[in-house]
Amino acid sequence: MTPKSPVVSRRRLSWTLPALLLFGGPAILTAQAQNYPTRTVKIVVPFPAGGTADVMPRILADWLSRKWGQAVIIENRAGAGGNVGAEVVAKSDPDGYTLLAAPPPPLVINQNLYLHLDFDPLQFVPIAVMGRVPNALVANPDRIKAGTVKDFIAYAKANDGKVTDATQGNGTTSHLTSELFQMMAKVKLQNVPYRGSGPAMNDLVAGSVDCAFDNLGAPLQLIKAGRLKLIAVASPQRLKSLPDVPAIAETLPGFTSVTWFAMAAPPKTPANVVDKINAGVNEALRDPDVQKRFANLTAEPVGGTPQATAAYFHDEVERWKNVIVTAHVTLD
Repeated sequence: MTPKSPVVSRRRLSWTLPALLLFGGPAILTAQAQNYPTRTVKIVVPFPAGGTADVMPRILADWLSRKWGQAVIIENRAGAGGNVGAEVVAKSDPDGYTLLAAPPPPLVINQNLYLHLDFDPLQFVPIAVMGRVPNALVANPDRIKAGTVKDFIAYAKANDGKVTDATQGNGTTSHLTSELFQMMAKVKLQNVPYRGSGPAMNDLVAGSVDCAFDNLGAPLQLIKAGRLKLIAVASPQRLKSLPDVPAIAETLPGFTSVTWFAMAAPPKTPANVVDKINAGVNEALRDPDVQKRFANLTAEPVGGTPQATAAYFHDEVERWKNVIVTAHVTLD
């Protein structure tokens, strides 16, 4: 019998491999999802260490690493209002091993602020909203003597454009919350952008700036230590945990601003992998220890399905776009 030529064998092999991928693809993907994760999972946080955007995913990473038996690490890639880290994730392999954990800017805000992005925020695959934290008006007690929203507004009007306002960066929720406040209170503050809550709070404590609108989790320990003054919260009503602290809405009816922190995957990440991550996140959010650690950030656990998260993202795009357009917010 004449042996088969190597050429024929290679030709048959080249046909067989695509066929295996074609007909075995769904089974392979299912097996990958069932076994996921088999190695280290990296969660990219597009802001510096120290703020709620960094602390919250670290809480979940710690829980998930014990649940999955694999390391889940945080990598901070700050810059451009969250765009630097988001781009890293957007261009990563869609296999579930590189994820994004972020507040609203790179997911639902920046496409309405930046003329050009090197990624499409709408193409991220939503996993879940980890938690929500109300924003708050905080001040350096040595620089701002006002103790109420009414007095703060009066002081800002008397010092038009001179009161310095530390934000997480241009286009962040703290920046947009400040712009909303200025629009509704008819005052002008001087925006001082930082690269995240951590650096902003450091300078606020040092007295380099006067005030900030930031998520309450970031300055909470500094407030408790008496190093910062909490004037009011931006939740619709007073918080049960801080009943003596007024809501800004008591002075400016309708004012509300809550920052959420969500997890998302690169574009085209398979649904079965996303569902497994989502299940892990939701299980973590039901854990009493995780809930206690969230409470220390004044954070409300959220969770839910990827589909519900996608719908929430859609609504948030429109909400923040309205603030940007109405308040004439630009990056200049």
